[in-house]
Amino acid sequence: MVLVGLLLLLLLLPLLVGTRLLWGQWKLRSLHLPPLVPGFLHLLQPNLPVYLLGLTQKLGPIYRLRLGLQDVVVLNSKRTIEEALIRKWVDFAGRPQIPSYQLVSQHCQDISLGDYSLLWKAHKKLTRSALLLGVRSSMEPRVEQLTQEFCERMKARAGAPVTIQKEFSLLTCSIICYLTFGDKEDTLVHAFHDCVQDLMKTWDHWSIQILDMVPFLRFFPNPGLRRLKQAMENRGHIVEKQLRQHKVGTVRAPGSSSAHSSDATAPELGSFCGAPPVLDLLPPAEHRPPTPKPGTQPGSSSPLQESMVAGQWRDMTDYMLQGMGKQRVEEGPGQLLEGHVHMSVVDLFIGGTETTANTLSWAVAFLLHHPEIQRRLQEELDRELGPRASGSRVPYKDRARLPLLNATIAEVLRLRPVVPLALPHRATRASSIFGYDIPEGMVVIPNLQGAHLDETVWERPHEFRPDRFLDAGANPSALAFGCGARVCLGEPLARLELFVVLGQLLQAFTLLSPAGALPSLQPHPYCGINLKIQPFQVRLQPRDGGGRGVREHQ
Repeated sequence: MVLVGLLLLLLLLPLLVGTRLLWGQWKLRSLHLPPLVPGFLHLLQPNLPVYLLGLTQKLGPIYRLRLGLQDVVVLNSKRTIEEALIRKWVDFAGRPQIPSYQLVSQHCQDISLGDYSLLWKAHKKLTRSALLLGVRSSMEPRVEQLTQEFCERMKARAGAPVTIQKEFSLLTCSIICYLTFGDKEDTLVHAFHDCVQDLMKTWDHWSIQILDMVPFLRFFPNPGLRRLKQAMENRGHIVEKQLRQHKVGTVRAPGSSSAHSSDATAPELGSFCGAPPVLDLLPPAEHRPPTPKPGTQPGSSSPLQESMVAGQWRDMTDYMLQGMGKQRVEEGPGQLLEGHVHMSVVDLFIGGTETTANTLSWAVAFLLHHPEIQRRLQEELDRELGPRASGSRVPYKDRARLPLLNATIAEVLRLRPVVPLALPHRATRASSIFGYDIPEGMVVIPNLQGAHLDETVWERPHEFRPDRFLDAGANPSALAFGCGARVCLGEPLARLELFVVLGQLLQAFTLLSPAGALPSLQPHPYCGINLKIQPFQVRLQPRDGGGRGVREHQ
C-alpha cells in the first residue's frame, strides 16, 4: 500500500510542480519584474558567484533565477545591493523560512536565520550589546593573548609543514569560547570545534540543500536529514550544558578575567558596522565589577566561578542571560527566552569560527603567491612597532600606523568575502529595486563577491593588489560582511582577529611554501556557504630579532 502511494505521488509530482509554477507566474503577470534567466540547474554551477556575475553581461546587474519551485532575484552590483539593504532596508530585512533554516534555528529563535520582527530586533540588540558592551574591555587583550599562545605553539613546529587552516580554525574557536564562556580549555574548544565542523558539513550536503528547492522531499527517507538532526542534538547538549553551568555557577574559568563593567574604556569596535551605538540593557547603577576574593587578582585562575550576580558578568553568556530578563519588545506580545540565548551562542560559533579561519587562510595563500607584499608588510611592522621576533604584540589600537596591513586585509576580504552569496533576504512588503517591481515575499540574494569583481567599479578586479586601498577615495568600500539591518554581527570581532592574528604571524614568522608548492587560489568549486580554500600547507620560519624577512629566505 505504501509503495502504491509513493508511485501515485511520483506520477502527480510533475502536475503539482507545473501547477505551482503557472499559479506563481499568473499572480506576477502585471508586474515589471527583473528579467528571468532560463533553466533550472543554476546551483549546479561551480564557483556560483562568478557564474552569476557572468550573467550580468546580457541581463544587467539585477535578474531572476528559478530555483526549484520559486523565483529569486539576484543582485550583482554594489549599487543594487545598497539600494535594497540600506536605503530600503525595512523592505528587505526579512528572511525566507525555508526547510533547512527551520531545521537548524530552533523554532526560528535564531538571529542569522530568523525572520524580521520586533522580537528579532530585540534578540539582535541583546547579542550585539553582549559583544560590544559585555566583553568590550577584555576582547582585545584576550584575542592578543590567545594569538600569542598560538604563535608560541607554531614556533615549536618551526620549519615543518603546517596545515594552517586547521590551526586557524582551532584558534578562532578558542577565541569564541573564551569570550562566550570565559573558558579556553582544550576539551571545550575541541568539543565545540568538532560540533561546528560536523554541523556545517552536514548542512552543506546536497541532501539538505535540495529540501529548500523542493520542500516536500523532506517527507521521503533522507540519511542526510538524520545526520543533521543528530548533529543538532549534539549541538544542543553542548550549549545547554554551558548555559546550566553559568546559571548555577559551576563553569570552569582557568585564566578568565573577572566580571566586566560596560563603562570601561574600550577600543572603537562598533564603527565598522555602520550602525548607531547600542543602548545598554542594564541600568548604570548596576555596572560595577565584583570585588576579587582576597588573595586573587583580576584575570587569575580559579577552580570555580561564583554564581551570577545581578549587574555583573564574566562573559557574553552571563550578559545575555541577565539581559534577556530585562529586554522587552517595543510593542506587541513576545519576550526573549533562554532559547534565544542558546541560538545566540550557536550563531557566534557558526558565524565566528570557520569564516574568520577561512579568511586568514586565504590571506596566507595570497601572501605566499606575493612575497613582495609579505616583505613590505614585515618592513612596515618592524618600522612602526620595532624589529622584534615572536613575543611582540600588534595592538589593535595602533592599526592606523599600519596602513598596508589594513589594505591587505581589505583586499583579501574583497576577493574572498566572508560569505560570497549573502544569506537570502525576503521582501517584507511590495517594493522596487532600480525600477523593477519586487512583490512581497520575493526572495532576494545579494552576490557580494560578484559586486567585488565588477569591472565597471574596480580596476583589474581579479588581481590581488592591496595598494588599491592605500589611495584615499580611489576605490569604493567593499561589502565583505554585508550591509544594512542584517550586517554580520561579528564584524567588529572578525576585523580585530584578522588584524591581530595576521600582524603577529607576520611579525613572528616568514611564510614559505613547502618545497615551493604554492597553494591554489581557486576556491573549492562546490563550497556551500563559504568560499572554502583548498587544503594546503605552509612553513612558518621564525624571524630573528633583527626582523629577517622573506627576502633572506628566497
